[in-house]
Amino acid sequence: MGVEVTHAADIEFCKKVNSMNFQQLRIIREAARCNFNLTEVGNALFTSQSGVSKHIKDLEDELGVELFVRKGKRLLGLTEPGSELLEIVERILLDANNIKNLVEQYSHRDEGQLTVVATHTQARYALPKVITDFKKTFPKVHLKLHQAGPAEIVSMLLSGEADIGVATEALADVKQLDTFSFYTWHHAVIVPVGHPLEKVKDLTLQAIAEYPIVTYHEGLTGRARIDEAFETAGVTPDISMSALDSDVIKTYVELGLGIGIIASMAFNLAKDTDLRLLRCDHLFAANTTYIALRRGHYLRSFAYRFIELCSPKLDEQTIRTGVNPD
Repeated sequence: MGVEVTHAADIEFCKKVNSMNFQQLRIIREAARCNFNLTEVGNALFTSQSGVSKHIKDLEDELGVELFVRKGKRLLGLTEPGSELLEIVERILLDANNIKNLVEQYSHRDEGQLTVVATHTQARYALPKVITDFKKTFPKVHLKLHQAGPAEIVSMLLSGEADIGVATEALADVKQLDTFSFYTWHHAVIVPVGHPLEKVKDLTLQAIAEYPIVTYHEGLTGRARIDEAFETAGVTPDISMSALDSDVIKTYVELGLGIGIIASMAFNLAKDTDLRLLRCDHLFAANTTYIALRRGHYLRSFAYRFIELCSPKLDEQTIRTGVNPD
């Protein structure tokens, strides 16, 4: 059923909308992502800076409004109509990609590409079995696994570069994402074999703070929970070194640079023979690792299967509702 257009103004407006093309829409989106640097926009879209400028001018002329705040020839930001248009552009480009995924779903049901982005800890310790089982079931699906920090994971999900994100921090706070609990875990202390803390029956934060500590960078792998625990107890720890991932932390604890605080699942009893794991569930609050998807992003059936392999309670119907079952 078509839409009846009765006024000349309506007809003229429809002509303006129809004259827009996807390249112009992509330029609006990339301009915001590239902090309005037109050279970077051109590089991202494989075109010239002059081509980008022309598309922007043509679009503004067609619509009859300025979309960008300018200082001379430089773009400084979006005007109010530009900001509102950006939200619509994001939805249009998302749905255009959804159409592509929908067609591929029915033409090549068990073939395609799935992009998962996770922090190092999750990629190294939580996902290997999931990925192994997934590849056995879908051998023709190319699975791309990226390792990134929480902020980059959010960015990749929102930009459409990734289908599924896995991390402890940042994901649950982004309104454009649907997040689901994956699993909970605690931090633990690791020490070299023979360390005095091995003999401490009831480990305390005060006892831990007597030694230099090697742990995660701020904003990674539940570091905020560690800091909160010491702050609440009124204890000042000596964080002598921080690192991105558990393997690096373990290496420097083995070298005697301090004791370590790591995610407990990162300790391997068979491999970490020069270290001892000291449970600290009573000292540090539990952390929750989340699986996140961009809201409105069309997923292939094998993507839902990947998530279900992570957590059986997260079946396709549950994911589609966007409601965390926990």
